[in-house]
Amino acid sequence: MKEHAIIPIFIPHRGCPHDCVFCNQKAITRTLPGVTPAEAEGIIETWLSTLEGRGISRIEAAFYGGSFTGLPMEEQAGLLAVAHSYLQRQRIQSIRLSTRPDFISEPVLEQLRRYGVGTVELGVQSFDEEVLAASRRGHSARQVEEACGMIQSFGFRLGIQLMIGLPEDSHEKCLESARRAVRLRPDDARLYPTIVLEGTELARLWRQGQYQPLSPQEAIRTTKDMYRILQDAGVNIIRVGLKSSDLVGKDDQILVHPCPPAFRQLVEGEIAREDLEAQLEKLAQAGGTAGRDRPGSSFPSAAVFSCHPDDFSSMVGNGKRNRRYFAEKYPRLSLRFAVDESLPAMTFRVSI
Repeated sequence: MKEHAIIPIFIPHRGCPHDCVFCNQKAITRTLPGVTPAEAEGIIETWLSTLEGRGISRIEAAFYGGSFTGLPMEEQAGLLAVAHSYLQRQRIQSIRLSTRPDFISEPVLEQLRRYGVGTVELGVQSFDEEVLAASRRGHSARQVEEACGMIQSFGFRLGIQLMIGLPEDSHEKCLESARRAVRLRPDDARLYPTIVLEGTELARLWRQGQYQPLSPQEAIRTTKDMYRILQDAGVNIIRVGLKSSDLVGKDDQILVHPCPPAFRQLVEGEIAREDLEAQLEKLAQAGGTAGRDRPGSSFPSAAVFSCHPDDFSSMVGNGKRNRRYFAEKYPRLSLRFAVDESLPAMTFRVSI
């Protein structure tokens, strides 16, 4: 049974005075009405009609899509009151929302706590000042750090969202953003390679040759390296990449999408391959060889690759690419892929 389910309540992008280069939600919002408390209740009821009775241990109402705490306080209260009523009746178990670092204050957090919010996610995007300025984020890295500290001081679970491949960004800047995020001790993280959407400043820059989007290979590599930094620090990575269905608007508004299908599996598959091969090489070095599959070498003749059942598809690789990789590179190696429920998530083990 699925243990966790989210009820998404989309809040149109009102209340935000900023024009980030990658965002098209203001243009879309002009065609969308705001969500009323009655509509929020209807959304929750519709989802609960399919979720209740299915053995799900935790159902969470989530206000997504805009900068929730940029809405007027009374409007926030009206929406939160609806979710809180379901929390009190134990029909949902938690409430989360997403917002901007510069829309955090003590009065805002006091109200969120009063209505039982458990998680506050911040759209941080980057900790690099050049990237933030070029992206027209309207806040500094220092404001991010201050907002994170305030959120944690009020006892909320903290989520951080990072974007990859923004204007003036680089592989190393992205890794430094992940390192700085780790120092703030977030509970959750999301990693989003930048998508070029119609109607944005980024689309204009791209058409004029002033912005070069990530290639799929670059997106996988940088996301993988950021994932490792966050995972090694114990941060729960709850999302990697965006599908077109996650975006507000129509598919024809997506001009450049660097995330191939099954993007998270591709990223995690790269991690699995690197970890498994490093262990193979170490075993070979312990046997006195450089680890190449040569006749007469002490490279293992047989090995078992293991992981938790939830990570098996990543270990084998999207489209079985890891299985093919090892078969082609180590043709003398008799290899078996197995599952082991005792292994932690995203832990890959080689045994011989």
